[in-house]
Amino acid sequence: MTFDNFIKEYSKKGLLKNQTVDFKSIENHIARALKELNAAQANIAIDEGIAYTIAYTALLHAGRALMFFKGYRPTDGYQHKTVVEFCIIVLGDKYKELTAHFDRMRRKRNIFTYEVNISISPTEVKNSLKTANEFVNLIKETITKTSPQHKFKF
Repeated sequence: MTFDNFIKEYSKKGLLKNQTVDFKSIENHIARALKELNAAQANIAIDEGIAYTIAYTALLHAGRALMFFKGYRPTDGYQHKTVVEFCIIVLGDKYKELTAHFDRMRRKRNIFTYEVNISISPTEVKNSLKTANEFVNLIKETITKTSPQHKFKF
């Protein structure tokens, strides 16, 4: 699916809407994602499930920053899935493995959050942190390359 077709389809379904590009909001989301990466790392020894959830939230905040940068925001209903699918379309096949991991983390985080009866191994947590770090850095680089006049203040 092309980006334009994705936007038309998801707008028609009421899953996203136009958003004025606001670099302060974009920067806030990236800064929050970076804090979450640190928090996830700090929580590994305490609770793998929480560390995994926080790593996922870092992905979500970075994904939302990318949406804001492109002039869109998710609307009520399926927000997390919309963010993931938006990132899959924008980042394309080159980052297919990374965005697929983002989607798997979304589903697993949902089960952990609402059903609680799932275990998350230390290896899964470490992999989730690796993915989250790569993804947040990719989004920062994508924004900076596309808009070199914008400099993050962190």
